[in-house]
Amino acid sequence: MSTTNHDSPFAVSAVGLRKSYGDKTVLDGIDLRIPAGSVFALLGPNGAGKTTTVKILSTLVTADGGRAQVAGHDVATSPDGVRAAIGVTGQFSAVDGLITGEENMLLMADLHHLSRREGRRVTARLLERFDLVDAARKPAQSYSGGMKRRLDIAMTLVGDPRIIFLDEPTTGLDPRSRHNMWQIIRELVSDGVTVFLTTQYLEEADELADRIAVLNDGGIAAEGTADELKRLVPGGHVRLRFSDPAAYRSAAGALRGAARQDEALALQIPSDGSQRELRAILDRLDSSGIEADELTVHTPDLDDVFFALTGSGRPNRPMETAR
Repeated sequence: MSTTNHDSPFAVSAVGLRKSYGDKTVLDGIDLRIPAGSVFALLGPNGAGKTTTVKILSTLVTADGGRAQVAGHDVATSPDGVRAAIGVTGQFSAVDGLITGEENMLLMADLHHLSRREGRRVTARLLERFDLVDAARKPAQSYSGGMKRRLDIAMTLVGDPRIIFLDEPTTGLDPRSRHNMWQIIRELVSDGVTVFLTTQYLEEADELADRIAVLNDGGIAAEGTADELKRLVPGGHVRLRFSDPAAYRSAAGALRGAARQDEALALQIPSDGSQRELRAILDRLDSSGIEADELTVHTPDLDDVFFALTGSGRPNRPMETAR
């Protein structure tokens, strides 16, 4: 008997999902709750189980344990209901390079049992939306990486899914194509679509996701908004720089516990970057009649969060956003 719950406030929910391949446990009881109309990003090192999670939720793989619902349908007992409500785009394009972009779209329309007239209407609308009209009648193998990825998502949208799984959708794209893809994702969400995103690009998750979960060793190591996750990691500080050595020495005396950088005439004070802490530092300087020439606030970024929670080394990040 199928289990359907259309009243659930969550587009995707899972409790205790487990999956092993032989002796290797990939997922060891993870829980997920993703509100409709939001972007959820699942981060994790290679082999952490991101793609396995997507495959389970999209009914491509059966979980060993736990339960999950997608669009109100139980993935185990109502897989057809799940498939009718979702779209899936993997990190490797499903585009057939030997036929044209338009033919790829029409083939997808046939798979969704659209009439010939409706299929052509939907194809024309999506080709225009994704700026592929000029290339529509060219073989898809001649497309750039960014064009193929746009076509891939356009094909996914033929069935008008309300939930889309994007498994590392910008892998291999150049910076401009990656930013174009981000804009497409934002437009999808503005239309009410729920996006489940897996990525190794931390900048991507920071830009797009309403909530982020970090997957490591088979479990969710942490979950929250980007700002909430950044506050989990120590290392935030305020840096004060002085041009007057006397002012620097006075500030060092007033701010006990500050790390000194004598050659740079700079002080580093641990801080979470909150307005309250900044005000306290400035009040201590003001009460001593000291004025810093430069104040900068440094907070951990998602790279720091990823490294601290997974211990797996620095993840990928676009070169143009390196700090």
